Amino acid sequence: MASLLTPGSPSTPVSTESPVWDDLDRAMGQMFIMGFEGTEVTPQIKILIEKHHLGTILLTAKNLKSAEQTTKLILDLQTIAHDAGHPVPLAIGLDQENGGVNSLFDETYIQQFPSAMGVAATGSTEMAYDIAKATGQELAAVGINWIMGPCLDVLTNVKNQPLGVRSMGDDPEEVSKFAVAFMKGYEDAGLATCGKHFPSYGNLEFLSSSLDVPVITDSLEQLSLSALVPFRNAISHGLNGMMVGGCAMSSAGVNVMHACLSEQVVDKLLRDGLGFQGVVMSECLEMEALSQNIGVGGGTVMAVNAGCDLVLLCRLFSVQQEAIKYLKLGCEDGAISENRIRKSLKRVLDLKATCTNWEKALNPQGISSLSTLRPSHTKLSADAYNASITVVRDKERLLPLSHTLDSDEEILLLTPLVKPLPASALSKGSVPASVTGSTTPWGKCVSLMSGENVFRELGRSLARKRKGRVLHTSYTAHGVRPSHEKLINRSSAIIIVTADANRNLYQHGFTKHAAMICKSQAMQGAERQEKPMVVVSVSSPYDFALDTSIGTYICTYDFTETALQTLVEVLIGDLAPTGGLPGTLSQNQSHQHTKQHWLVEAFDEDRDTTALDDLLQKIEQEGPVNQRSELFGCSSSTFLLHNGGIDEGHFVVRNSSTGSLLGFCCTYLFKSTATGVIGAILVDPDQRKLSIGHSLHSRAIRNLLHQGSVKRFQLGSKLPGVFLGIPTNNNVERKRLRRWFGSMGWNAALSRPLSSMILKDLSTWSAPEKVSRSMKQAQVEFDLVHGQQYAECIMEHVKTSSRQGVTEVYELALADQSSCGVIRAKKPKDGTVLGTVVLCSPGASWAELLPALKDTNNITWAISSPVISPSAGEYSTLLQGLILLGIRQVKEQQADAVLLDCVDSDGEFAGLSAMGFTVLHNFEEVSCDAASMSVPA
Repeated sequence: MASLLTPGSPSTPVSTESPVWDDLDRAMGQMFIMGFEGTEVTPQIKILIEKHHLGTILLTAKNLKSAEQTTKLILDLQTIAHDAGHPVPLAIGLDQENGGVNSLFDETYIQQFPSAMGVAATGSTEMAYDIAKATGQELAAVGINWIMGPCLDVLTNVKNQPLGVRSMGDDPEEVSKFAVAFMKGYEDAGLATCGKHFPSYGNLEFLSSSLDVPVITDSLEQLSLSALVPFRNAISHGLNGMMVGGCAMSSAGVNVMHACLSEQVVDKLLRDGLGFQGVVMSECLEMEALSQNIGVGGGTVMAVNAGCDLVLLCRLFSVQQEAIKYLKLGCEDGAISENRIRKSLKRVLDLKATCTNWEKALNPQGISSLSTLRPSHTKLSADAYNASITVVRDKERLLPLSHTLDSDEEILLLTPLVKPLPASALSKGSVPASVTGSTTPWGKCVSLMSGENVFRELGRSLARKRKGRVLHTSYTAHGVRPSHEKLINRSSAIIIVTADANRNLYQHGFTKHAAMICKSQAMQGAERQEKPMVVVSVSSPYDFALDTSIGTYICTYDFTETALQTLVEVLIGDLAPTGGLPGTLSQNQSHQHTKQHWLVEAFDEDRDTTALDDLLQKIEQEGPVNQRSELFGCSSSTFLLHNGGIDEGHFVVRNSSTGSLLGFCCTYLFKSTATGVIGAILVDPDQRKLSIGHSLHSRAIRNLLHQGSVKRFQLGSKLPGVFLGIPTNNNVERKRLRRWFGSMGWNAALSRPLSSMILKDLSTWSAPEKVSRSMKQAQVEFDLVHGQQYAECIMEHVKTSSRQGVTEVYELALADQSSCGVIRAKKPKDGTVLGTVVLCSPGASWAELLPALKDTNNITWAISSPVISPSAGEYSTLLQGLILLGIRQVKEQQADAVLLDCVDSDGEFAGLSAMGFTVLHNFEEVSCDAASMSVPA
């Protein structure tokens, strides 16, 4: 039973069964968490506390100027609640994640600590606990009693994920370990905790419109095996609260517009599935997509019925009043039961019992406590940053720069234009009076130091430390300009700063271009033939972690002044860095090839064909009984293309006594796109974990690199169509393979999801009405052609695609006019080809390369290699139209099923599913620049 102290008597407990809660309005007030504008108590927040019994307030940077002002503001709020007869104090929440995400800044009393990922880079859960406790002590001193943390998200896909270093990494177990340490630190400082962002913001798909919410496309099974692991562990260790996000969910078994409004997510998944009994808080219902799609009033009722105990409304008083009104209406008309209100009330009071009472709320420790804590926290901050900063590579031993360059040699510092870091409103002595609010992805606040200024200060600090000249200029999406080239030519060494280059691709392109310039220049008076270049990531370490062409790479995990000062000490040599990359990056980095080295031989078609067939059959039989293997229908001839446009190189590890194959690897160089491909690495199930795969992979990469003309490397091949990439049907196996290929130097985090799909039962299939209607409205003509007489116009159109294997598929189809055809979409006026697809019958000469066509019980045709012209406006309409006509042609041939051999799961999946296609196999295609792949040892 929850009990707290009454305002009238500090020792008298108030339970959820007390008569004071008979007033349902008072109970409902405990179900809101609200914010307000301003650094002092406003009439609006006073009304919410006094009239509407608001029980929880979320403060943000816009409310806070300094530690002293924050203490006074919170005490004023608690006093209003006390004088208004609140039975329990206000819960006062705050985001204080450290790194670049702090709501409260005070350069005298509030310490700066590394970001969550920066703390994980220290490798020390003890350090994480100490930092969390220190942060909690400082917040508790000013009156905060509930911290919005820890962040429990796992970066299962680092591409285009704005969460970045707010996450502790991409390894669920490691995130769990550090999250629990953070929790214990906060709790021991006297704060309640709130995990976020359930069910995970680590793999979101982003759409273009502000009215579209990010989407989680992982299935519940996939989430359970990875993203939900830290949430489950935090719950088992006593997490007090959970923030459920406003994102959508769309996968097999779940289709949710906003997670926090869904009973399936809150009550079923979070409470029943994970056993969470604490306070559930919704995403802010003022978010544009939610308020426009559903409305705040309706959203409030939906959130409560879904299982949320606290409804978050961050800013607008009118909207907050609307939410209160609709919660009351929901109770009055029976949409929300009184029992539902009572359940939430108990949970909220239970949380408050862990972190506050009236004696504590009305007597904050304030500045005197912060002054006492300051010396130890200052030292902890320095120790944390020193232990966090990571030198990922220094292949040419450029560090420290004091050993590489003389003081009279110039260094060029190149930095991107980035959004300023958030800090408290008008922090004392930190922000010029002219600075106004700026928007970050996570809220509005006032900058501490603009992005360019913080890097300018980095250059000045470096110049002071090395007692030499440092030139500094910024770069933008315009790339390497002539002015940049002149400065690079003039300087003796280059330092390039990046900040989330995977999302800001211009930074990646600029860095690679600058690296090329540096490699082409000899440094005068030195033995080294390349101009020294150091790349520093000041946010996500994923920028160049696995790109070994960047020889010297450092990660700081944030670009606060403290982090960049630590960077200077590393560059100069005053500090020996000890940080390590978090998660699977660390496993990749520390991987030592202390493996057996097997003799790898070239595949001999006469000698090894039968043995390869035996190996394929053995591996296929080892697969799950209820799941069709990717190797179904494969034979040794599947991997032998015998195509003049493709150079093949296949390798085996064999038992020379018996002639059996222990492993097989196939590689292809597609000349049309200069793409080097590993099509498959297969190892005898009885001989795994003996380094056979490692030896085959090393030989394959070495062979492709020696070709000389390779521009890109790729895992997975369209021809032969066996493995389009890393198989992902089995999530456990997917994780194992991603980790294994990561240890080989591939960045599996930047993969491209692909699928093969199949449409069965063609005899009963009919086209969806919407697709047929769209086809009639489209200003496009379609035809089916066969043979080489159409090759010129079709191949000219196909050149618009840079995808590996597409050119070769069309050449094969045009050469086999009796069994293959090409459907064209054309402009009616001038016959310009807008789109094409290939039709392939099971009797085609190259059908052997598509083993999925082999089905003893059904006649299956293939639709392959759609190419839509960049000038075509309606990509989806054209694609669906081409496939629709393909299906009709196949149906006329009395076929039973049609295969789509390669589908982009990101952009095409939904439309094709609506046409009746189901997934046969899922893959992740992984590719990289050839320059980033080194010859394995």
